[in-house]
Amino acid sequence: MKKLSRWIVGALVPAFVFAGLVASPAIAQDKSKDAKAAPAAKAEKGKSDFIYYVENDKVRVFQVTFKPGDVGNSNQTRPDRVVKVLKGGTLMRTYTDGTTEKVEWKTGEVKFVEADSKPNTLKNVGKSDIVLYNVFLKEPKK
Repeated sequence: MKKLSRWIVGALVPAFVFAGLVASPAIAQDKSKDAKAAPAAKAEKGKSDFIYYVENDKVRVFQVTFKPGDVGNSNQTRPDRVVKVLKGGTLMRTYTDGTTEKVEWKTGEVKFVEADSKPNTLKNVGKSDIVLYNVFLKEPKK
């Protein structure tokens, strides 16, 4: 039993040290000017509401709220991204060629979404707010 507890402690201590080293840059970035949440711009009626947290050459982190009937930025392609659904609902994607696609977002889920292949516009077609926390991954500069 004594050997087992020594082995566990021996394995956990380096793991926590490694986790601390990995987390340090993220914590340092949170203290930077990039990490200060920009005040939410007053949303135009019918437009989605954005709060930006971090934007640099690697990522763009923001929260977007779609009220029922709100439309997102028109005809954009979006890069690879990770989306955490803070409040779920149904969004309708409308592509420039007129085709549409419904996308269901369930509260609490986290999705990796690949880059859009063609421009589209998002619209909340549900009866409640949809709140998404987004991390857009930017292409490395060459």
